[in-house]
Formats: sequence, C-alpha cells, structure tokens
Amino acid sequence: MSRLKKTTTEGDHLEQREKMANTRKPPQISRRALLRDGCTVLAGTSILPFLIRGQDEKAGTADITPVTLKLSTYMSEAKDRELPGEVVEKTKQHILDTIAAMVSGSELPPGHQALKYALACGGKKIATVVASKIVIGPIEAALINGMLAHSDETDDSHAPSQSHPGCAVVPAALAAGEQFHVSGNRFLRCVALGYDVGTRVTMTLGAGPYESSSHRSTHSIATTFGAAAAAACAADLSAQQMRWVLNYAAEQSSGIALWNRDPDHIEKAFDFAGGPARNGVTAAMVVNSGWTGVDDVFAGSNNFFLAFTPSSNPEGLIDKLGAEYEVTRTDIKRWTVGSPIQAPLDALLDIRNERSFSPDQVMEIGVRLAPQEAPIVDNAALPDICLQHLIAVMLIDGTVTFRSSHDKGRMQDSLVLRERAKVKLIPDEALGKLMPRRQAIVEVTLRDGSTYKKQVDSVRGTVANPMTSDEVKAKARGLMLPTLGAPSTSHLIDGIFALEHVSDIRELRKFLQKAG
Repeated sequence: MSRLKKTTTEGDHLEQREKMANTRKPPQISRRALLRDGCTVLAGTSILPFLIRGQDEKAGTADITPVTLKLSTYMSEAKDRELPGEVVEKTKQHILDTIAAMVSGSELPPGHQALKYALACGGKKIATVVASKIVIGPIEAALINGMLAHSDETDDSHAPSQSHPGCAVVPAALAAGEQFHVSGNRFLRCVALGYDVGTRVTMTLGAGPYESSSHRSTHSIATTFGAAAAAACAADLSAQQMRWVLNYAAEQSSGIALWNRDPDHIEKAFDFAGGPARNGVTAAMVVNSGWTGVDDVFAGSNNFFLAFTPSSNPEGLIDKLGAEYEVTRTDIKRWTVGSPIQAPLDALLDIRNERSFSPDQVMEIGVRLAPQEAPIVDNAALPDICLQHLIAVMLIDGTVTFRSSHDKGRMQDSLVLRERAKVKLIPDEALGKLMPRRQAIVEVTLRDGSTYKKQVDSVRGTVANPMTSDEVKAKARGLMLPTLGAPSTSHLIDGIFALEHVSDIRELRKFLQKAG
C-alpha cells in the first residue's frame, strides 16, 4: 500500500512543535485524579487540547496509510457534515429505540445491578443515568446506560457486522454529548458516525465467521470502535486526535464469545454494551485531555489486523464510507426478544391471522432456523431468548409483549409447558446458506390433519421490511410509559424526533429521568 510523503512544511512544523513542547510543559495530572473525576476536569478545560489542536492537521503523515488518513479525516469532519434526510430519520428511530431499551432494561435484573453500581460511582455530576435520578461522570454513565440498553434483547442489531451498535454507540454519544454540551444536530451526527465506524471494523474482520473461528466477540469489538467514534465526534477532535482515539479503541478491543454461556444476561450486557460504551468514552476523553498514541493502528508492526486477523483487507474500513450509512442497514426489533426468534414469531402471527385456531387444536409446530442460529435459542434458560417458550406464549396469548417475554415465572407454568412440548426446532442447512439474512419456516399441524406453513424472508424491522417511525414510536411508548410516565414519555419521543431544534442535549435530561 502506498504511503504519503512528508512535505518540508510538515517537517518544519514538527520542529516547531518540538520546540513548543520543550518550552511549555503540560500540567501533570495523576491517574487517581483522572479516574476519580471521570476525566471531567481535563475535558472541561482547553489547556492540553490547545497544545495539539491547530497543529496536528499539518503534522507529518509519512507513516499513515491512505485508509487510516481517509477514515480519521472523515471522522473529524463528521460533526459538520450534513446527513441525508432519510439517514437523519433512521438515526432518530435508532436513538429512540435504544433509549427505550435503556428505560425498559432498568426494570430487569441486569439493569438493577447496573443501577446498583451507579449508586457507588463518584465523579462530577455531568451525565444522566437513564431511568433514575442519578447524574455522574460521563465514563461511568456510558457504562451503566450501555448495561441498561442491553439488559435484554430489545435493542437493535446489525447483521453484516455481527453486532448490536445502538446499545453502546447511543450511551457513549449521550454521555460525551452531555460532557461537551453538544447540540441535538451534533448528537445525531455522532450517533450516525458511531454506526459507520464500528460496524466496518468487524465487517472487515469477517463478522460472524470471524467470531465463530476466533471465539472473540464481534459484538464487543464493533461497539468499542463505534462508541469511541461517537464520543470523539462529540469532543470535536481533529483528524490526528481521531487516529489516536482509534489507537485507544483498538487497545481496549476485547471480549470473547463466552457471553453466550451467561445465564443471567449480565456479562452479556457488559460484553455487548457497557464495557464498549465505557471504553469508547474513555478513548475520546483521554485524547481530548492531551494523550497521544500511535498514528496508525491499522498498519505497521503489531497493528490491529495482525493481532486479530492478518488476512483482512483494511480497505473495508472505508468501503462506501460517506455513501452508505450503516445506521440504515441496522435492524430494529419488532419483538423484544432475541434476533433469531423474530422471524418465527412473525411467521406464527401471519398463520394465526390467516387461519384462526386455538392452542388445543394444535398438534405440533415445526420451526426451521439456520444451524448457526438454532443453538442460541434452543431451550435457552432466559425467556426472551428461548424459542420454544416464546412460541408457546404466542400460541396462548396471540402476541408477545415485553412483559410476557420477560416473565420467567411463566416458564414453569403448566399451560405454557404443555404448549411448549409441541414445538420442534429444526436446524435447516438451506436457511444457513442465506445467513446473515435471518429467515425462518414455521409449519403448524392441527389435530384434524391440516397444516399451515409460512416462510418469512424479511423480518419486520429489517432493512428489507422496515418499521415506520410511527411503529418505532409505538414500541418505545410501550416500553417507556410504565417507568417514565406519560408526560415524560411523550416529551422524550417528541424531543428525539426534533433533535435539530435542541441546542444542548442536556435539555433531554428531565425527560430521561425516572418519574416521581
């Protein structure tokens, strides 16, 4: 890959920069103080960033590949780049959907644990912890809101990258946005950028097949980079600083696929969202405070791809960047359950709408899923990711709600268990070849011998069959109303869909907090 040559002007500039560093030393900040205050002291001043901003745009780029240069420049310009109208609308949908997941997640066991931890956190009162009265440091708030957002399977998902972008990107953008008093318009651009950067990292690595072969968590890797990009956009960092942010995001990229053994969804919430949101905000905050790093983490010795998968083509990081927005390729879940169960529920509902029958009339329900998907939801311990249980609930109730899909007690209900015994999950190789597109075939056999079969090619809420803004609002209203109350819920929905008119994202705080 070609390299950019350093110009004489750049060399002169570097010399001036060295002289400046020798005559003007930055203040010494202890690690203890940095962690204690959630970096708010550093981020709230311009002392250290002053030494970098205005200079780094002309700094030497001899060791920076065109891919990293283009990516970092794109990231630094995102704050001022107008988004297409359809991208703005889609971004609003995903912000609302993610915040609704945070609010409803606060009522679940992982959310309870996250809020319990929030009470023990210190730091300056900068950022809102959703669905509470707590205001803490931005790094801690990002962690906790991320945990809330993925307390269950309510949040969005991006199949091509094998990740759930919103649950980390939105909390990171919100925490950093409150730290730096960003406008609603900037907030939208931060979120859209986070989706664009994070998903491209794991798509470049190989997404699903990479996770299966490496046992690493693409869900954690993608969201760490996405959260870092969103927070860095809120911090108004330059192209040089963006490269350092990518550096610190890479250093914090972690997570292993062990999450699929977590019976309580707490470690999973941390892997998918809490940890990455915290890591992303940390990366942006330390660079904003004056930290430097390696200029190109994606090339040279010991680079990111050598550590993760040497066969990757780094060009994937900028593929269609600025032309294709990944937030528009991210699914919003119609049902508040695991992604592999979305299509089966759609199919069973369609069958029930076409032919009315009672549970007693059903002899068997066959559900075909891709072999990659079936083990995740096959008789899982948690109700919202147990296919057999949720099919039984749908059969009995005629629908699946947030409350019914999270009622663990019903997993022992004799009526539910009777219907659950009728459900047969069948791995289907033909559907496996269609992945990452999630499809399902459901066949209902009645006791009179009649059968009804439905194949869902495009799940409602996916790119091929998207939900409308009104549908997203209705889903969010149902999730938020019990916790936030009617007035705050309505004001929050209206505020998110009018973000262009919000001068400071902190204006939403009074609606994000718990009623009473």
